[in-house]
Amino acid sequence: QVQVVESGGGSVQAGGSLRLSCTASGTIFSINGMEWYRQTQGKQRELVARISSDGDANYEDSVKGRFTISRDNVANTARLEMNRLIPEDTGVYYCKQEVETEQAGLRYRWLEVWGQGTQVTVSS
Repeated sequence: QVQVVESGGGSVQAGGSLRLSCTASGTIFSINGMEWYRQTQGKQRELVARISSDGDANYEDSVKGRFTISRDNVANTARLEMNRLIPEDTGVYYCKQEVETEQAGLRYRWLEVWGQGTQVTVSS
């Protein structure tokens, strides 16, 4: 079974930086898109950034120019570099990876696997 584990959250003052990572493990043949979402209090989970298998990145408007998503295909890892953080960036950040895997003898493409979330708190 594939698992995705995030790390790197924490508390920072406005203007600071944090780096998030998420690594997939288990039976993985390949990974398509890797995405970061965030959920703030009282709001639905929203897509923050996505990186395709060939490295094309897309961002939600409010983070453009401040956040950078990257991936390491050997390590099955996605990273989110967050700079010039503002209080509105506060929330729980979730990673999702679209994996090609095998379970109970069946091949799946692309199974969406979520991490458990990591808290980011930005104080003013």
